[in-house]
Amino acid sequence: MATLQDIRRRIRSVQSTQKITRAMKLVSAAKLRRAQDRILGARPYASRMADLVVALVRGLGEDKHPLLVHRDGGRKLYVVITADKGLAGAFNSNVNRRAAELLGAGADGSAALVTIGRKSRDFFRRRRWKLRADRIGFLDRLTFEQARTLAGELVAAFLNDEVDEVWLVFNEFRSMAVQRVAVLRLLPIEPPGGDAAGEGPGVEYLYEPDPATILDALLPQHVEIQLYRALLESTAAEHAARMTAMEAATKNAQELIELLSIRYNKARQERITKELLDIVGGAEALRTGTKA
Repeated sequence: MATLQDIRRRIRSVQSTQKITRAMKLVSAAKLRRAQDRILGARPYASRMADLVVALVRGLGEDKHPLLVHRDGGRKLYVVITADKGLAGAFNSNVNRRAAELLGAGADGSAALVTIGRKSRDFFRRRRWKLRADRIGFLDRLTFEQARTLAGELVAAFLNDEVDEVWLVFNEFRSMAVQRVAVLRLLPIEPPGGDAAGEGPGVEYLYEPDPATILDALLPQHVEIQLYRALLESTAAEHAARMTAMEAATKNAQELIELLSIRYNKARQERITKELLDIVGGAEALRTGTKA
């Protein structure tokens, strides 16, 4: 049975852990506010860019630019975006599990990986799939230039016929308590909405200097924007998941402290009662011995 000293030591340990989880929650909450502002600012621009691509491709056709060409090969490159740190609930495991399912669906084993975040790198290092590249510390201070550099590498791999498709697997930020794993095809560029996007009359554009030049400038920028948005989504979702996890951990620690305090009080009361009984028994024995 645990002694009073053991219970006191356990209470102090849980209290120390609670201070850490509470501090981590506050830090994540502060980071989440900044990340949420960034993603809410990036979404409208990314959406309008996608709408423009829809209109251009609908009017020009999918054979007007190499980034729009669909290939018959099955060589897929998955960009898996996770965090560098844990303590975020199922944030990392959900993405890794979904990516593993997608990789397992390819029977020929030709799929390759680019991992962003330490958790995805460590997860896939122990498995049979080929790791093409990894990025550690990429999301700590995310800038658009970082996304542009990575997007350039992905576009180059696609144009050089090294891969046939490029997919993003990441957590999409929905709300403070909800993060959804999203799978988005980055290359070849597919206008969102499919056939529904083509419904209704098309918009006629006058191109200056010509459609090919415009697509050469617009489509790589579209890839950069969509990749940057996915990175921002993952960053905001990470902080939200960690804040939720640390809030739950803080609450659980408080409940455990209360239970340990009850155990401590009970054990202390039992000890006092036992000492009183010993004193009363000893006094009774002395009184009986004196009478004899």
